[in-house]
Amino acid sequence: MKRTAFRNKLELAAFAASIILSVPLVLGFFSRLHPAFDSFAHFRLHLAVLLALAALPMLFGRFRKEGVIALALAGGAVASVSGTMQSLGPAVVHAGFAPKDETQPVYKLLQLNLRYNNPEPNKVLSLIGRIRPDVVTLEEVSDMWTEKLALLSSAYPHRIICPSPKGQYGVAILSTRPFVEGQEAKCHNRDSFAIAPIDFGGRAVDIAALHLGWPWPFDQPRQISALARPLSELGETALLAGDFNATPWSAAVAHVGQMGGLALVPSVGPTWQWLKFPEFLRFSGLPIDQVMHKGNVVVNTARTLGEAGSDHLPVLVEFSLMASSPRHEENAETATATFVRRSPIAAGHESS
Repeated sequence: MKRTAFRNKLELAAFAASIILSVPLVLGFFSRLHPAFDSFAHFRLHLAVLLALAALPMLFGRFRKEGVIALALAGGAVASVSGTMQSLGPAVVHAGFAPKDETQPVYKLLQLNLRYNNPEPNKVLSLIGRIRPDVVTLEEVSDMWTEKLALLSSAYPHRIICPSPKGQYGVAILSTRPFVEGQEAKCHNRDSFAIAPIDFGGRAVDIAALHLGWPWPFDQPRQISALARPLSELGETALLAGDFNATPWSAAVAHVGQMGGLALVPSVGPTWQWLKFPEFLRFSGLPIDQVMHKGNVVVNTARTLGEAGSDHLPVLVEFSLMASSPRHEENAETATATFVRRSPIAAGHESS
């Protein structure tokens, strides 16, 4: 009798949990309708796993049909994240990795949210010194980090650091390669977005670093709207990396891609955790550090590296540039003029 009563309570608890979990899970598929729904979408995988666990006890009792439906919903949610099902959110253009072209040089970009109060800054400096990327995009560049990054000035003489008004959440771009002659890097959107036109062996690429705020009910939707103009000013060939505070299947990421005409690089997996879990629990984090590109940029690989004292993992991207076609070479002067018109970054530092 006691065992039967316990089983009934367990089934009722599982049924109630499945109802509670399915509501935000379903609302997340309508992320384009309101930013609140997009906030649910970020946790789609977590909600799906919890819903599947709640459905299991239901399969062996009077709520068997409801348990099957809950499992199907959880499976569909996982499938939508893996790209096998279209969500109801705005479509984001995905780009796959391309094999390396042995005739073209390969460049490295390191993306990292530093964590403004990182207790082990020397880990980051050591990582950069060991990897020696051509370009580094950084977020949460606090006053402390501005001093630390000065130690890299000889290795990375070409740079832009956009300090935030509060001295905690600025962005930066460091480069071993010079900026395009006659053009300057710029800061936008209260110094959460930086663009640097970098010369890669005579070929101009706009490198951008972005740090979006937290999703609704915080100011991420307003911030994305304010990025419309600077994103539209990216050159025809660009590579953007940053802490989006948004998952790759979210409406937020899709909006950024659409405004900049950018394609999303395949996700490198969870890059952030709210608690510092052991390595084997890293999968429970969120994939919120994204990389996007357009034009002649070809991304060959992207992967996370070992932790560097931050709550975000570093992301290392290897990319190359498409070989110019003969027709493009014939029209080089016209192409350069077009690039300058579309990327007016000769006016210096600007906060908008």
